[in-house]
Amino acid sequence: MQQADWWRGAVLYQVYPRSFADSDGDGIGDLAGLLQRIDHIAALSVDGIWLCPVYASPQRDFGYDVADHCAIDPSFGSLADFDRVLEAAHQRGLKVLVDLVGGHTSDQHPWFAASRRSKAAPTADWYVWADPSPDGTPPNNWLSVFGGSAWCWEPRRRQYFLHHFLPSQPTLNLQHPACLEALLDVARFWLDRGVDGFRLDAIDFLTHDERLRSNPAARPAGGQVPAKLFALQRHDHDMIQPASMAVLRRIRALLDEYPGAVSLGEVSSQDGAFDRIAAYTGAPDLLHMAYTLRPLRHGFDRPTLQALLRDAIATCARGWPCWSFSNHDVERAATRWAPHRTEQGGQADTRFTRLLLALLLSLPGSACLYQGEELGLPEAQLQKDEIRDPFGITYWPEFKGRDGSRTPMPWAEGERFAGFTPAWSSPWLPVPASHRALAVDGQERDPDSTLRFARRLIALRRAEPALRQGTAAPLDLPEPLFGFTREAAGQRVTLVFNLSGQPVPLPAQLEAGQAGLGGFGASGGVLPAYGFALLVPAMARVPEIA
Repeated sequence: MQQADWWRGAVLYQVYPRSFADSDGDGIGDLAGLLQRIDHIAALSVDGIWLCPVYASPQRDFGYDVADHCAIDPSFGSLADFDRVLEAAHQRGLKVLVDLVGGHTSDQHPWFAASRRSKAAPTADWYVWADPSPDGTPPNNWLSVFGGSAWCWEPRRRQYFLHHFLPSQPTLNLQHPACLEALLDVARFWLDRGVDGFRLDAIDFLTHDERLRSNPAARPAGGQVPAKLFALQRHDHDMIQPASMAVLRRIRALLDEYPGAVSLGEVSSQDGAFDRIAAYTGAPDLLHMAYTLRPLRHGFDRPTLQALLRDAIATCARGWPCWSFSNHDVERAATRWAPHRTEQGGQADTRFTRLLLALLLSLPGSACLYQGEELGLPEAQLQKDEIRDPFGITYWPEFKGRDGSRTPMPWAEGERFAGFTPAWSSPWLPVPASHRALAVDGQERDPDSTLRFARRLIALRRAEPALRQGTAAPLDLPEPLFGFTREAAGQRVTLVFNLSGQPVPLPAQLEAGQAGLGGFGASGGVLPAYGFALLVPAMARVPEIA
């Protein structure tokens, strides 16, 4: 594989630094803590790290409200700390992607401070400003994802400014040439520092309809008015605009100046998400890969998986998807998709958790593993007074926010706060008992743990071209089985998943002449409950992954 193509089939490990490891006892994870724990990531055999924002920020949206793109927030450390993390990652063969939050800034960013003061400021038009309607109401009906109007009145300019998320996150006007150049300068700053690329936040929101036309109404699902009114519009004008392609091309052109640097775009869950991934990644002057939250919003059953596989195959033919089952914005998959989900944060079914890991690491495309997913962490069930996420505070209890997936990593079962932070402090979010029982140190001692299992799977994927970059084709299997094949360089791997809680015989035609790849076979021709098999012809090389 060419070094420039390292991202094809790669596995990235997503670090949410606020919750990864706290070195200084203030209850907030930091870069020094990440440095102390980086060998845990390297031991997984992943290809790289996606590091969520550590930029200077008032932390109203926990780093996604950037006040200075080229400074580290003191809660995370310093630029020197960042450089040490970057050097340590590179020494271990890990690439590092950082978030490029290009659609908006904090209202405390110097660009916005000048823009809101005067229409004559150099950055006056770097944000989306509009005059009020004749009756003083906002210029159109656009809604914020986080609730309410997407427009906020600024008395100093006598205009409204656009915000797709919090009112403290004004939207950048990337259709203004100087604004886009400033964002590219930010990207250049980090590329010159040695990062290996960017995860691009919320790319469906990068540009807007310059005529500011109102969105048409959308029929509510099931005829019920939803808690989140954002679903009551067709988002024809406030997002997913053709002008975004020009922005992405400029970013890709910059990345091409740095050999091996890559881009990972975040695509919204709006209809047509996989078509947009193909469009955003389907040409050499656009993004390298992209992922969508859409699969993360749905259930886990055979028809859904069959549709997911069809989307995967179609998208790989036109572009390059990256798969993410859990991340900092959604409920953890071990709970969200669990067959007998619990609302009490109890321990997830280990068998089902491993089935999810096996599927994530065998779909065609690249993959993102969210911190704690390798431990099989379930969603943390928090009380209202424990919630810190403004999204969850607004919509409680219909939507409990994103904090349940953001609780601290459990490192040591026997230590206070599971070793996330020194014992004299309390973490910014609690560590649930169900997570303490799944701490890293305990799983390190157990040869049959989910952590050891994840390492074996990632190492196997890394070693086998068919699993890393091979083509895929569906298998016609009886319920409750689901499966497909991966093929590359003359090697064919057959993958079969038992989606039920009961043992199921493997079809005779699959069992005949087949052996388990890396030890992942079917004992006695039977797949156990939530079991899976990776099969190759018995005469083929069958590596053992320790």
